[in-house]
This record gives sequence, structure tokens and C-alpha cells, in this order.
Amino acid sequence: MTTRSSTVADVMTKKVIAVRPDTPFKEIVAAMERWKVTALPVLEGEGRVVGVVSEADLLLKEEFRDHRLGMLEQLRRHDATAKAGSGRAAELMTAPAVTVGPGTSLPRAARLMATRRVKRLPVAERLARAVEGVVDVRCALTLAAGA
Repeated sequence: MTTRSSTVADVMTKKVIAVRPDTPFKEIVAAMERWKVTALPVLEGEGRVVGVVSEADLLLKEEFRDHRLGMLEQLRRHDATAKAGSGRAAELMTAPAVTVGPGTSLPRAARLMATRRVKRLPVAERLARAVEGVVDVRCALTLAAGA
């Protein structure tokens, strides 16, 4: 009887829907809606992940659309207001991306998602390598429910 722990490679989605750093806000939203995902890896070059743009990142832009902050509040919320004024993935994304390798155990990937408060993780052997897939909460829960 083998008790091999399941890994990210066992459950990851190999079809990666991603955007480039220069992808505009509206195209990011359209891709999320079309593919029913809550976050997209931002890739450059030959598929190297440089960040992740999530619904939370996009909401920051909308939060400040018609809102004028006082000087003190602007200083306190500098990162959020900087994202709010941007319109491309490179300015909206969270970077560096939180990633896992394909050999990462599912419990470890789940802990990483919980501690970093993310729902999707790009899968790459190392940050300098191309993305091989994506693992999300649903993938991990589906396997856990079937175990």
C-alpha cells in the first residue's frame, strides 16, 4: 500500500489563461469573465510569471474612481491609490507572484494559499521558468473530497 501524497502536478490545470504586462484593464476583466477565473498570471517573454492580477487588484481601481482622498489618507494608502490610477496589468498586478512547483504537496500548496490569502497559484519550477499550469482552491478541494 502506497501513501504517496498528492502533488500540485496531480491536480493543476495545464491550460493557463494569462495576460501580458501591457494588457489593459478592460481586457483583463473580459478574460476573467470569459474564463470564469478570479485571478490571472501576468507573463512576459517566453511565459515567465512576473505577477498576478486578481479581482481584488481590479477592485482597488474601481474603489477610487470617483473618490477624492485627503492628503493624509493618500499617504497612508499610497500603494492602493497608485494601483487605482493605473490601467495596465503591470501596474495593477501583485508582484512578485506567489508560485509553487509541480512537485509541491497539496497540503503545502493549500497552506500557502491560506497564509498568502490567494485562491490561485501559478505553477512553475522556478520564477525564472515558464508557467506550467495553475492550481486553485477548487482543484485542491476536489481531490481532498475524493480522497
